[in-house]
Amino acid sequence: MELILTIISFLYAGTGIIAIIGYLPTIKDLLRRKESANIHSYIVWTLCGCVSFLYALLVISDLLLESVVGLNFAFCAIILILASRLKNRK
Repeated sequence: MELILTIISFLYAGTGIIAIIGYLPTIKDLLRRKESANIHSYIVWTLCGCVSFLYALLVISDLLLESVVGLNFAFCAIILILASRLKNRK
């Protein structure tokens, strides 16, 4: 059973890394001033990410969960900020 839990933990960390990699093309586009992010979607995802991060931090208190959810929240917030700044400049 311990091996299964170790594998699941490893896979969960991997999904967090894959999700972060998935955000990089959108961040790259926004830095190049190419609108490629739906601001309304990122508002929802950033708010959900914030709540999830707070839940992981304050209720669950698991470092791996906090890290993965926290990075997801941070990258959603970065994209939201970049997309909002680009939209406001136009």
